Amino acid sequence: MNVLQKGRSVLFFGIVFLHLSVVLVHAAERLPGEYQVIKDEPSLHTQGKVLLLEFADFYCPHCHLFERIVASKLKKEFGERLEVRLIGFPVIRGKLPTAFEMYEQARAMGKGSEMKEVLFRTIHKEEIHVFDRGLRSLLLREIGLEAKPFEEGLASGKPYKALEQGIAWGQRIQVKHTPTVVLDGNLLVPNLSIDNLRTLINGILRKDQKS
Repeated sequence: MNVLQKGRSVLFFGIVFLHLSVVLVHAAERLPGEYQVIKDEPSLHTQGKVLLLEFADFYCPHCHLFERIVASKLKKEFGERLEVRLIGFPVIRGKLPTAFEMYEQARAMGKGSEMKEVLFRTIHKEEIHVFDRGLRSLLLREIGLEAKPFEEGLASGKPYKALEQGIAWGQRIQVKHTPTVVLDGNLLVPNLSIDNLRTLINGILRKDQKS
């Protein structure tokens, strides 16, 4: 190898090393706000959009408060750049799983957000805790879903299986109370104030713009 070839090789590897260094620094760059990275959990992030996972119990008053005061406002603020998804995690004893199954089936039919809203309202404002077929029919009409395919979906067992998977997920990452919020599948957020969540979401979206 002559001097010129050696020089080109050094320059090439120098550029590669510099690029890798920049990538590693960027990957290690900490986001603004309070959060903890969950070890061994993969990121579910997609470019330009943040996924807010809310491990919640429909019967939990704190979950209802979080949904009304924080989650709904963040969704309005960020629009399509934020997906808010409830993961059923029952902590209130003595309640049937019907509400959680209804949410999962509505989500499968593209009306998860609407069903979540009416379930929280029905349970906490109207104080109705038993969702028989007649009441389900009224709620389905309100959010614009047909009863027949919805009831068939409930009877298939898939919504209950989705609930079980969500519970197993929460247990794996050691969810201890509701609501518990995880961003993009692996960022646990201990401070659920709207300011902290807004800061984190903005930080993730700005990081996307830089990459």
